[in-house]
Amino acid sequence: MGWNCDLELPAHASSASRARRFVGQRLVEHELQYLVDDVQVVVSELATNALTHALTPFTVTLAAVAQSLLVKVRDGSPRDPVIVVGTPLDTAGRGVTIVALLSRDWGVTAHADGGKTVWAAFDTCQRLDATLGSTGSVPVP
Repeated sequence: MGWNCDLELPAHASSASRARRFVGQRLVEHELQYLVDDVQVVVSELATNALTHALTPFTVTLAAVAQSLLVKVRDGSPRDPVIVVGTPLDTAGRGVTIVALLSRDWGVTAHADGGKTVWAAFDTCQRLDATLGSTGSVPVP
């Protein structure tokens, strides 16, 4: 069974933390705790990009369909995010690279109104090897 929830946020410095809190709470409500850390990092990067580059209000959407969770951030800018090859001393520019590393897939959808949605997909099935101990057996509580 699928579900969908949205949160509209202003172009304000506190909005990235509000986006993290929103996705964390929704994932726990839907018993997807094992995704919280990765999804919060991804939504933080996407929200920060919306704040920094789009300078517009934005909407965070979580949508669960079949075996996937989609995290989407829609803003009012037509500019696509860019993957930047950073150096160890860079303090910015790694957001899209982090999104690509933590998610199964990601992309951008352009809208007729000039805005865009940047999305990232995650598998909602826990991997069996993540629940196994180092010996390959299920840990005993």
